[in-house]
Amino acid sequence: MSSNKSSDELNLDEITDLIIDGYIDDTRELADRALQAGVDAHDLITTYLVPAMEEVGDLFESGEYFVSEMLVSARAAGEILTLAEPYLVKGGHKPTGVVVMGTVKGDMHDIGKNITRMMLKGNGFQVIDLGTDVGPAKFVKAIEEYKPDIIGMSALLTTTMNSMAETIKTLEQEGLRQNVAVMVGGAPVTQAFADTIGADGYAADAAAAVRLAGTLLKNSIS
Repeated sequence: MSSNKSSDELNLDEITDLIIDGYIDDTRELADRALQAGVDAHDLITTYLVPAMEEVGDLFESGEYFVSEMLVSARAAGEILTLAEPYLVKGGHKPTGVVVMGTVKGDMHDIGKNITRMMLKGNGFQVIDLGTDVGPAKFVKAIEEYKPDIIGMSALLTTTMNSMAETIKTLEQEGLRQNVAVMVGGAPVTQAFADTIGADGYAADAAAAVRLAGTLLKNSIS
């Protein structure tokens, strides 16, 4: 198809299927044609991309999709976000919410964090990824700079889990704890641990993290 086709001639529902099936190049091509044809970038994301990623999350939790499949779908969604960003900025659209995230101090694992980041972005969140080995001071600085709604902390080692507690304690000492919701996750992390350290929520995987972020954001607004 030619890139100058009108939005009426584009099968936009196909975008949702392409994301779910993980067709990265085809997703990018169709999204690009849609944006050039005048389809609103925000509508493209909320009407087609977000439902696709919700479906991917459901497929993962039901065991029909594995991490590799979810990651490919997230990459396909990421192509749309990259294309849509200039249009969103121009149109003044605001993200669903802002999340600062990182793997805690002493821990260099980032696969789970990276998948969660892409899933959050695919669901309309602005995500500031601080990377790995992120200590309390770096989280504090990011909160002061970006004014996020949520911070997300990940740990894959039992030896680094306590850094989550240290970060929350530091936020309290700096008078920032009331400004953000805190969610935690990672292989050794449990709901009981999250409750013990005073986190606002725990997510077992990327799909659960997206739902949790939505709930935390809704609670902070209400």
